[in-house]
Amino acid sequence: MIALLQRVLEARVVVDAEVVGAIGAGLMVLVCAERNDTAKESEALLAKLLAYRVFADDAGKMNRSVADTGGGLLLVPQFTLAADTRSGTRPSFTPAAAPEDGRRLFDHFVEAARARHAAVETGRFGAHMQVSLTNDGPVTFWLQVKPQIPT
Repeated sequence: MIALLQRVLEARVVVDAEVVGAIGAGLMVLVCAERNDTAKESEALLAKLLAYRVFADDAGKMNRSVADTGGGLLLVPQFTLAADTRSGTRPSFTPAAAPEDGRRLFDHFVEAARARHAAVETGRFGAHMQVSLTNDGPVTFWLQVKPQIPT
């Protein structure tokens, strides 16, 4: 699974002119399931995301996590993160999970996040969304947990 996280002052997702998710300071996270991902990868990625130190401590160093700060999490499904862009000028989405698997894993990720973190909002799986944010820094990180496929 893949997460592209951005430290934000605020972020929101709009679908059909309706705000479906919004946070103040925290992390806006694009989340993508890849082929062969399972709940195990989802949970490992969430654990890493919640503990990832991207917020400043009193000395100005990035030593605090979203769990430490109690900031918001805006989780947005984004299958295009799995795009294979190595050749040509049109991305291939073969590495992405099938839509039903992607939805199941995104829903699992959200449910697990809500069980572990107080402030969780989401985008809407499969919808055409408008995402707006004020990136703080800017601070943006790519996190990935690959499935362990037996050989």
